[in-house]
Amino acid sequence: MRRIILILFSFAIWVALTWTSDWQELVVGGIVAIITGLMFGYLFRNSSLKILQIHRWFWMLAFIPIFIWEMAKANIDVASRVLLGNLRPIKPGIVKVKTKLKSEMGKTFLANSITLTPGTLTVDLKDENLYIHWIYVKNTDIAKATQIIVSRFENYLIKVFD
Repeated sequence: MRRIILILFSFAIWVALTWTSDWQELVVGGIVAIITGLMFGYLFRNSSLKILQIHRWFWMLAFIPIFIWEMAKANIDVASRVLLGNLRPIKPGIVKVKTKLKSEMGKTFLANSITLTPGTLTVDLKDENLYIHWIYVKNTDIAKATQIIVSRFENYLIKVFD
């Protein structure tokens, strides 16, 4: 069942990205979706029917503008540090943060969201701990660093993945 859901989901993404009704595109998309579903369907160990729940899609759609806003703010911050030099210094370091996410998919999504935000890079993920390289370490306390880096994404991702 989980492979079939992945095949259908992959095909839907293909159609959305190509935005065509040309039969050759649809055949290629179907083949790619089938190969993807057969190769990677085992990764969806937990209830694969979660993807069909409407409220999860709502929270994912709500997450996207938050992510874009945070990414824009981080881009401006990093650009100002580059352009202004000593006026906006860097203080790089690796901080440990905790996540409340339980699913592996949710933790991976969080780690990638942090990495895609300029100025932060997820270095490692162990259990509920993430190790983040931060361009300007504002606080080394786990709770405060978690509040600054993780909480902006985590509140939405819990509703999507857990």
